[in-house]
Amino acid sequence: MIVNACMTDFRKISSGSLAEGLDFPGSDIDIMYICNDIDVVDNVSNIKHPIQRMTCVMETEFDHPGFTSLRVKAKGEGLVIVDCQCSPGTCSGEWLYLPPNEFSKKYMNRWSVPLSLHGPCLSNQNHTIDMAFCVRSKYLPRNASSWAIRHRWQWPPNFVIDRILNYGCLLVPIGPKTLSDHKSNLWRISFSVAEKILVHSFNFTQLLCYGLLKLMLKRIINTHDEVKDLMCSYFLKTALFWVSEGVNINTFQLSKIYYCFFLCVDKIILWVKKCYCPNYFIPEHNMFLGKINQSNNKILLCVLDSIMFGGIDGLLNSLFAPDNEHTRLVCTNNESSFIRLDFLLYRMFGTCNLGNINSGPECPLRMYNGLAITESLLKSESSSFIVDICKYYVAIISKHIAQQLPSPNTIGEAYNIRNIYQRYLKNVIKTDALSGWLLYASYYYVTGQFDVTLRLTDYVLSKCSPNRIGQGSQFSEICFQKYRYNVHSSMTLNERVTLATVTEVKYVPRSSLIPEELTLDVEHHFISISPCLMSHCLRFLCFHHRGDISNRQLALRNIYLAVNGAKSITKEKTTDSLTILGVCNEISGYKDEAYECYDQAFFYSNCKCSDTEKRKLKLLDI
Repeated sequence: MIVNACMTDFRKISSGSLAEGLDFPGSDIDIMYICNDIDVVDNVSNIKHPIQRMTCVMETEFDHPGFTSLRVKAKGEGLVIVDCQCSPGTCSGEWLYLPPNEFSKKYMNRWSVPLSLHGPCLSNQNHTIDMAFCVRSKYLPRNASSWAIRHRWQWPPNFVIDRILNYGCLLVPIGPKTLSDHKSNLWRISFSVAEKILVHSFNFTQLLCYGLLKLMLKRIINTHDEVKDLMCSYFLKTALFWVSEGVNINTFQLSKIYYCFFLCVDKIILWVKKCYCPNYFIPEHNMFLGKINQSNNKILLCVLDSIMFGGIDGLLNSLFAPDNEHTRLVCTNNESSFIRLDFLLYRMFGTCNLGNINSGPECPLRMYNGLAITESLLKSESSSFIVDICKYYVAIISKHIAQQLPSPNTIGEAYNIRNIYQRYLKNVIKTDALSGWLLYASYYYVTGQFDVTLRLTDYVLSKCSPNRIGQGSQFSEICFQKYRYNVHSSMTLNERVTLATVTEVKYVPRSSLIPEELTLDVEHHFISISPCLMSHCLRFLCFHHRGDISNRQLALRNIYLAVNGAKSITKEKTTDSLTILGVCNEISGYKDEAYECYDQAFFYSNCKCSDTEKRKLKLLDI
């Protein structure tokens, strides 16, 4: 709710196992971004007038029942993010289709970090986050209409079915694996939201059964190289859906969990024998196509049969062996359970970059909307933990708003504006241990209060500690010990965040808080800088304005050490760091060193190369 209130062009939805309620070691974070500028209907009669956005009609095909093409019926007046195309063999008259192949690529350079295509998703460098850009249809496709009325026992209940029908489905920009060139306009029909609704309707035994199936895949099936690429957790979840629908829901009791588990395995074996896995919503869609066939199913059947024949004892020995590293990690004492929950939150916080693709003129207004919703939730929520999360979002949103205010040096309004800055900056220091304080220090630098800036940077440097963890960190023994060193369970979440975590200093596009010397670097995008490096940069600039050459040189030396001591950071962060070193060298009169820094930054840069090139040309007086 909070993040979506802050976004203009998209709506964010969490998906995958983590969103469904299962957190396994090594689980990726799956996020879907729904484009708000495209409407999709199942037939022309459902188009609403006046048409304000691009509107498409789903055209499902008999040959590819899990896929659809999107025929553009009206372009509307909204933002057109991709060009329509008339694909060979699919045009009739002037009909145009929305092409999936260019849809995801449009966002690769609009994001804040380098991304690569991973199937229908865009992934970060470590492949820990998968982002799928898609469009939504408020209607289920016609070939899924029978799902709601087919015969079933008690599950899913009618209110769940109604929720799914009211939501519709998503359309992901990727075609079937067997797709030929002339079918390049097909989109995959995704029931990701519907499946999340179904999993959230599970009783406890169903959820545990789902967990056992996923563990079976990871710790038994995928240990066999010959078959590890054949099965996926989606097939297992589909089996659980079909089994849950086909038996009395009272079958799913804790005392019968292994019986329910083996019902699912038996269902999977039957599908593998037939090389046919029916999609839960569109049974005509065989999800095994392109993966499991008569030439490769024999070994997989042997593995699955061995699980059945091994019984409960064999399953337990395989999944929870005493020397299993993951088992030891999970079996922590109750005292550390709050830490595991905190780490899960920090992983989520790492995905809430509100300004990634939202830096247009509407961004400040959307941030105020997000702040209003957050403050409303603070008044209505009774859970102290959720209240603390809302307080964290107040701090995060304040970071953006504070940097989008008019300059604190605005003539005639400086007093009033500076009071507004103080209001938001008091929230900013609650996002983590250091970065908020450096934005505060930047404010004092911009307003010419160099003594205060130096005191604040002294404070930050005194608090730089390797015992703090970065927000987004995975739960590991090393990170656990670092975190445990700083926190205890009697603290609030907000206290733990500000004591034990650290993030980089992030200046949003056209930030009013960035030093004037660095404004070129935030003309079109944001920059992220480590707290240590930004502290030394601000100190360098303060000493420069005060004419303190010896301390300026010392600060320049510390900047050099900070840049060269961070070889493991990502390319875009290396670009920002080298640019700062180059700017400080240029101010010091070391033009050759500055040019070398800009040249290296240009080498590492991705979408930021134009700004680096401007600095190089300016340095050469071209």
